[in-house]
Amino acid sequence: MAAAALTAGQAQAGGFQLNEQSVSGQGYGHAGRSSNVHDATIVFGNPAGMSFLDRAQVSVGGTYLKAKTDISNARASQTSPAFLPATGGATDTLPVTGSNEGDMVPGTFVPFAFYAHPVNDRLAFGFGVYAPFGSKTDYEGGFQGRNQGDYTSVKVKSAQPTVSYRFNDQWSVGAGVTYNRVDGELRRQVPVVTPLGAAEVDSRVEGDDEAWGYNLGVIYQPVPETTLGLTYRSKVDYTLEGDFTASSPALDQLGLGTVTDDATLDLTTPETVNFSVTQQMSEKLKLMFGASWTRWSQFERILVEGANRGEVTNETQNYSNAWAFATGGEYQLTPALALRAGLTLDATPTSDEHRSVRIPSDDRRIFSLGAGWTPLDDLTVDLAYSYLTERRTEISQAKTDSFTVAGQSTPPVTSNYSADYKNEAHGFGAQLTYRF
Repeated sequence: MAAAALTAGQAQAGGFQLNEQSVSGQGYGHAGRSSNVHDATIVFGNPAGMSFLDRAQVSVGGTYLKAKTDISNARASQTSPAFLPATGGATDTLPVTGSNEGDMVPGTFVPFAFYAHPVNDRLAFGFGVYAPFGSKTDYEGGFQGRNQGDYTSVKVKSAQPTVSYRFNDQWSVGAGVTYNRVDGELRRQVPVVTPLGAAEVDSRVEGDDEAWGYNLGVIYQPVPETTLGLTYRSKVDYTLEGDFTASSPALDQLGLGTVTDDATLDLTTPETVNFSVTQQMSEKLKLMFGASWTRWSQFERILVEGANRGEVTNETQNYSNAWAFATGGEYQLTPALALRAGLTLDATPTSDEHRSVRIPSDDRRIFSLGAGWTPLDDLTVDLAYSYLTERRTEISQAKTDSFTVAGQSTPPVTSNYSADYKNEAHGFGAQLTYRF
């Protein structure tokens, strides 16, 4: 049921990566993701940690994400030599009008579910379903930057069976395979010049694919108060296959109707490495630190190719490898109540040159608060709140299009859009853990 419900929104990690796989971890900014063995969500955080659990348990929950964007100083235009005759040779550039409301990321609930089962004091098995990557931007009709993109949706759902083995009191290893499914859809308004004049074509591409990946983890506990964890998650290569459609009143007037084609898109979600340390400072206080590295250089471009039309979309991304750092803590206020707080600094993989309206993100700071309430030995309820704020950033895109109409290529049109973006988001999480 959780796998069927998984959706994703532009959220709390760089690029289109998601961190919403643990609400207990969200409370301290995921600082101890690979080292703090707290509940069944360790299946994702570090599979080696399952063998440190004392009994079987299930953790289910999710985070509701609400984002807000302020767009200012927006400018847009189209340039084409075909505009010269229409303007009597006065100019080859015409302005593009439209709105910039900024409410393009809808509120999204991102759920997860994990089960961990220690077989004995050394061996444990586990299973989880979650969303590791996802993004969605849905601009209003008439968005001024619609020539660059007005709708983007990427949803990745993963199912992960996992095994863990503990060699002794200090060392444990774990490994899992992931079955992953991706669904994607891209839309934009392509500017064209037809025999009837200038127009825009509603271009849409959608597709899906399935692929396998894996993850590895190790935990080292030199003394009972100190735990170090290291987790590696592999890249996953997809070839999305689907459909391309293009429609416009201008095409209808030319007697062409809706143009269709088969389409393919190669997409690689990057490998990640996470290291964290958890230190028990006293009977009540626990501190954590974590560092994550993501090989975003795998994401070079969005290239969609049609079976008959050749290149449909080619959008340069040129992401760079990126680091994120987190620190947090947990204080056991009473035997039943734990309080948490954390701070995460997340560097953007995007560049000023290639940042796009599809994923208009920049460096992020995330402030988190959380609490865990255990009214019974078998039951824990976790709540968390996170506030994400990004550095104000600028989008400046130029794209040249030439659309094939009735076997003939239309005159090239270069669309330009620039604007300042300021993003922020709120995350409200809830989780229930039951131990058997």
